[in-house]
Amino acid sequence: MAGHRVCRLLHWGLRGPLLIPARSCVSGATALEVTAANQNLTNAERKRFIRETPVPFSAFLTDGFGRHHNYLRISLTEKCNLRCQYCMPEEGVKLTPKGELLTTQEILTLARLFVQEGVDKIRLTGGEPLIRPDVVDIIAQLRKLDGLKTIALTTNGITLSRQLPKLRAAGLDVLNISLDTLVPAKFEFIVRRKGFHKVMEGIDKAVELGYNPVKVNCVVMRGLNEDELVDFVALTEKQPLEVRFIEYMPFDGNKWNFKKMVSYQEMLDTIRQKWPELEKLPTETSSTSKVCLFGNSEVSLRDWLRSNTSEEELIQVIAAAVGRKKRQHADWLRPPRARLDALTPSPHPEAEGADAAAPRPGSFRNMFIRQTYLRWPRDILTPAVLISRCFSHDQKVPRPIPEPKCLNTQSSSYVEAGETICTQSRKTDDFNETHNPETRGPSEHLTHVDSDGKVTMVDVGMKIDSGRTAVAMAMVRLGPKVFELVQTNGLKKGDVLSVAQIAGIQGAKSTSQLIPLCHNITLNHVAVSLQLDARRYSVVITATCRSHGKTGVEMEALTAVSVAALTVYDMCKAVSHDIVIEEVKLCSKTGGQRGDFQRPQDPPA
Repeated sequence: MAGHRVCRLLHWGLRGPLLIPARSCVSGATALEVTAANQNLTNAERKRFIRETPVPFSAFLTDGFGRHHNYLRISLTEKCNLRCQYCMPEEGVKLTPKGELLTTQEILTLARLFVQEGVDKIRLTGGEPLIRPDVVDIIAQLRKLDGLKTIALTTNGITLSRQLPKLRAAGLDVLNISLDTLVPAKFEFIVRRKGFHKVMEGIDKAVELGYNPVKVNCVVMRGLNEDELVDFVALTEKQPLEVRFIEYMPFDGNKWNFKKMVSYQEMLDTIRQKWPELEKLPTETSSTSKVCLFGNSEVSLRDWLRSNTSEEELIQVIAAAVGRKKRQHADWLRPPRARLDALTPSPHPEAEGADAAAPRPGSFRNMFIRQTYLRWPRDILTPAVLISRCFSHDQKVPRPIPEPKCLNTQSSSYVEAGETICTQSRKTDDFNETHNPETRGPSEHLTHVDSDGKVTMVDVGMKIDSGRTAVAMAMVRLGPKVFELVQTNGLKKGDVLSVAQIAGIQGAKSTSQLIPLCHNITLNHVAVSLQLDARRYSVVITATCRSHGKTGVEMEALTAVSVAALTVYDMCKAVSHDIVIEEVKLCSKTGGQRGDFQRPQDPPA
């Protein structure tokens, strides 16, 4: 039954293992990503532990929070044969010089070392891993590692049908295929290339060869494919597919476009309209250690390998990195320089704090990204009817991580690499991160400008209704003569202050007609007052607006005082044109995502 399958998938989406930013093609450098907290073992104790204490899982891959990192992700290449709009710029990314990439032997050496220390699952990603000529041989060599239980691969599926028989024979256990739409024309628009039918052939071939389930990763984007949620779920009725819906993740490569984000809750609501009996499955041990693609802390294992470092010393380097692993998101919002904490070859390999000017190609990345979803497998923006989410809106939700789809091209300094290795934790870390959507603070970008620099109206449909207030003021300097006439109501046009007051109220109610991108909202109350200031021969105008809705009333308050001020000018201009409108400003606001605002009182003039 589709309903049953949906339940199973949603379980994985809401509580799945870690995920990697939606198709964020993080490829690249010989980077190794792991997760960890604080290690208290001294160098001597670690060496003694290796010699004398055989254990089923290495203490060096266990962080300070008791999480065992048993999942290694290796990016075989930073190249990709697609240009997914949410993942990679149309022109591609600057490639790392071949000499700076991990060689096949270096990849296998590191994989063997990690498996020896307790890693039992390795995922091969990219870029597009099937572009690499020796991918079949790499899988065959990995299959020989004693203790490695699972070899997984994430692919865009373009060349899958042709290569899968050999991959299967070499020992590939798990397959994740990226597919964001079931409409061929839309597919071409999203990935900027042809190939929809090749991907479908790859899925059919995977089913034919006995992969069960075949995992399909779908990044959901508003205005593009959110109308296909039910169609994707329906695929699981007749085929052994596990669809993973991934929340769209803003990042450098897609110009941080937040407007395409469809929340996991919205996805659930849509699916429940078709399958109302949808339920969340009992949770299993979940992986909640998150390696963030936007972190900057890294360790170059390539450099250590090429400096004739012994395996024991490499383990120490890895342990030090795991020891610095934070519990959650590794300060991804802080400036890059403030987050750097890299290890580089030095006379003292165990030194844990050498700073680097910037991430280098081929390095160990200790990264976290802000996620708001339920559970991910170590792929931050990629899971499906495993609904997960990565860097998304602030909300109050337990967090996990999805799985990568393509290549994370955050910025040139982050993506100039070749092979990336990361780990995933096998122990549940049940913590909740609270994100209050009502207090996000100032935005770092213009909300009325889209990714192409064109004007756009903000979509407030997903916002929560709340009480909103705003107070604005303006001043009209009249001069002595006009001021006296206004004060004595001696102007031919009549009562200046009363007419301006009514005009201000009307202005507030007409704001959406005057300001192009303002929403048309219902005002609960508008109050406009005009006070004469004899000391400055001025009229001080104050407007207060209140509403209960999804967007603020600052523009209504500012429009009210502006229209009232213009009305004062119009009423008085026959006497003098030397009238100045000034100090139009917002004094305070309450409610909304950006929190409250209160302008400090100006000192007496």
